[in-house]
Amino acid sequence: MEAIRKQASKLREQVARQQQAVMKQFGGGYGADGVFADEAEAQQHSKLEKLYISTRAAKHFQRDIVRGVEGYIVTGSKQVEIGNKLCEDGKKYGAENTCTSGSTLSKAALSFARARSMMEKERGNLLKALGTQVAEPLRAMVMGAPLEDARHLAQRYDRMRQEAEAQAIEVSKRQMKLREASGNGDMISRLEAAETKLQELKSNMGVLGKEAVAAMTAVEAQQQRLTLQRLIALVESERNYHQKVLQILDQLEREMVSERQRIEGAPPPVVESSMPPPPAYEEVNGIFMRNTVAELVETVEYFLAEAVQSYRAESDTELNLAAGDYIVVRKVSNNGWAEGECRGKAGWFPYDYIEKRERVLASKVAQVF
Repeated sequence: MEAIRKQASKLREQVARQQQAVMKQFGGGYGADGVFADEAEAQQHSKLEKLYISTRAAKHFQRDIVRGVEGYIVTGSKQVEIGNKLCEDGKKYGAENTCTSGSTLSKAALSFARARSMMEKERGNLLKALGTQVAEPLRAMVMGAPLEDARHLAQRYDRMRQEAEAQAIEVSKRQMKLREASGNGDMISRLEAAETKLQELKSNMGVLGKEAVAAMTAVEAQQQRLTLQRLIALVESERNYHQKVLQILDQLEREMVSERQRIEGAPPPVVESSMPPPPAYEEVNGIFMRNTVAELVETVEYFLAEAVQSYRAESDTELNLAAGDYIVVRKVSNNGWAEGECRGKAGWFPYDYIEKRERVLASKVAQVF
């Protein structure tokens, strides 16, 4: 009989261990059926787990948005700095340009600088809005007390649940020992104390679980609402920025295209020569020689020169030149004119339009006369 009782005791222990293993496997890691006797509490536990995962993912997403916006602000600030430098260069050129062919490019440079300055101002407003309307509210939510307090409640509930699990296992062991040694008063009192403690833990766990679920639900709703609002604010800020920049660029394009059409449709500008007129041809050759004319003309030996650019005569005393023509230069004046002969004709031409040649092919010399 003793052997039978020992074998029965071993079988009961094995069955108890198997029951605990099954409950631990299918009960989410908690191994006492007393903990899962209340279906509402089990549902509450499952909901709290989902809320914890959801709020953690939302917190990481908010943090990613803050980091992205902050990086965009740093990069954008550098672009604003570069754009403003470009504005200054455009304004400087427009103010200091002294081109003799007109002020078209000066006007274009000033228009571009003005438009670019407006665009950089709009970019600065965008960066400011992203910082105050997107990054700061999300950062406050990530670092704020409501989220941390709710997560602490959930963690306290989880620790209390683990304690209740351990207490349920302790009660199960004491019940098993009491069945083996029936009638032991000390074991009965210990079992009653363990059961009382388990009931207190379960009661406290239920209350704390409800508080944690309520806090986590409120935080999750706030996360969802705030994150969506900040994303909408981000999109609206960027849309407004691009719309304003597009308006500025459209206006700038209209101004530049209008100026280009005006230039292309206008007759070619008349270039006024800053050179003084050449001396009278008759005076230089001694017909009406005056002292003032004689002082202008240097006596030089004849030399051959090549025209490096074309020159169109504006009076009968001047000589037409084509690039590549060879000229016999006979006189050079102090005011930038030279006199010579080319292709059987003589006259004045700007001295800067020719270059002296020491050696010339005989075929080229024949073209001079």
